[in-house]
Amino acid sequence: QVQLVESGGGSVQAGGSLRLSCAVSGYTGNIHLMGWLRQAPGKEREGVAYIYPDDGTTLYTVSVTGRFTISREDAKSTLSLQMNSLKPEDTATYYCAAATERHWRLFYEYDIWGQGTQVTVST
Repeated sequence: QVQLVESGGGSVQAGGSLRLSCAVSGYTGNIHLMGWLRQAPGKEREGVAYIYPDDGTTLYTVSVTGRFTISREDAKSTLSLQMNSLKPEDTATYYCAAATERHWRLFYEYDIWGQGTQVTVST
């Protein structure tokens, strides 16, 4: 059973940077996709960035392109999100997520989630 534990959230002024980390434990051999998603109060959860661990392919939502970088270290054991030039609209709870190959193929959604970490960007 894969477990995900996020860290690195906090408060920062606009223009600042934060780095989120997600520690991955358990069997990761069937992980197909990993990503960061966020949810602001009163808004739907949205995908921010994701990565295919096997070949390193990354994709970003338009609003963070050029400012955020997703990466993984030690194969699939740590997932990170470097966030630069933060804006107040980046304020949200950020979640690390993973999709096993079978679940993604059947449902096209993540099936493993972390507990979330809060990011607050002030003006």
